[in-house]
Amino acid sequence: MIDRGRTLVLLLAGGVGSRLNVLVQPRAKPAVPFAGVYRIIDFALSNVMNSGLGQVGVLTQYKPLSLMRHIGTGAVWDFTGRTRGVKILPPRTGFQDSDWYQGTADAVRQNIDFIRANPSRELLLLSGDHIYQMDFDDMIRCHREKAAQITIGMMVVPKSEIHQFGAGITNAEGRIVEWEEKPREAKTDLASMGIYVFDTEYLLNLLAQDREMLDFGMHLVPRAVERDRVFAYPFHGYWRDVGTIQAYWEANMDVLRDDAGISPEAWGIRPNPRPCANMADRPPVRFLRGNHAERSLISAGCVIEGTVVNSVLSPGVHVGKGAMVRDSILFDDCHIEAGARVELAILDKRIRVGQGAVVGTGDKGVVNCQHPTHLYTGITLVGKDAEVPAGASIGRNCIVSPWKKAADFPADGKVGDGETV
Repeated sequence: MIDRGRTLVLLLAGGVGSRLNVLVQPRAKPAVPFAGVYRIIDFALSNVMNSGLGQVGVLTQYKPLSLMRHIGTGAVWDFTGRTRGVKILPPRTGFQDSDWYQGTADAVRQNIDFIRANPSRELLLLSGDHIYQMDFDDMIRCHREKAAQITIGMMVVPKSEIHQFGAGITNAEGRIVEWEEKPREAKTDLASMGIYVFDTEYLLNLLAQDREMLDFGMHLVPRAVERDRVFAYPFHGYWRDVGTIQAYWEANMDVLRDDAGISPEAWGIRPNPRPCANMADRPPVRFLRGNHAERSLISAGCVIEGTVVNSVLSPGVHVGKGAMVRDSILFDDCHIEAGARVELAILDKRIRVGQGAVVGTGDKGVVNCQHPTHLYTGITLVGKDAEVPAGASIGRNCIVSPWKKAADFPADGKVGDGETV
């Protein structure tokens, strides 16, 4: 049993997450809802809790209010007590633009006073926007056994995807002997998960030596690999970076599959029910006469009169009589009126789809004109509090921006494939 009280956790939760498009216009990326009742950050927080660690600093930056409200006192994850706690750490803004975090290493550097105020042997650095289950206790144990100065969580990925990650080549004992950040050509299939264990004093010395080191993967790790003891911690299990619309949609769909290897409830992932649209006070799901539901996750407070297939519904969604929702993700309190159809779409909170309207129809091959790298597989996005007028028709790879109303749509109600309202 390791001494867990000697490990301090820093959770990076300040990224813009721009590839999630309208889903991050009203909130930080780690605060985006996931699998009905969770937020993305719940996975990192729950993994910390389940590993027996209790001192956490959450580094925020971009639109932090919903994230701060969600975390609250940390009591949901047992981060309260004399030796346990969670602290929100915003950037030290006020004098110049450079006060904002310039990278992962810079974010840690700006919070050295917090690290010093919470003495530790190791510092566990996590990202707040990944979906996975991991025992950090075992990772810290391996770090100590190998007398490592840095240990990096790594997993095998297809070589075609290695350009998205930091990549490491290891020797027989697991020591990283070569490192490339997002290489164009794959020399290895071993990718960084963005999970690090550092010897605390070693890290503080590195950050003090060179203030030009702004990012761990790009600057600090390559230099450390050349001269210090940097080891890989092999991970075998489900892990996803849900930083794109496609990856986010696929991870939600994985929850519906028995063979996908993801099970938030079995993993002990804990949501915070209070900020989530009063989730704790929602009544049970109501399935009314004429409904049909299959292979779907349907949360408390939903009312299903129509058809729901292969979809994830957050609390309070109403699917009207004769309406259909297929291959879609609906956030809290969406209302799909009678005869409407939603297919291969992601709807943010409180969307109203008018009677007989269609969201998601047409040619999946027509990419979004404004954001071709965000929407290219047919998924259509509808932003928070938008209203789709009755009888409207919205194509594939479309975007309806948050807070749009019926008057903002074309007169004939048709939004072509790849268009944005």
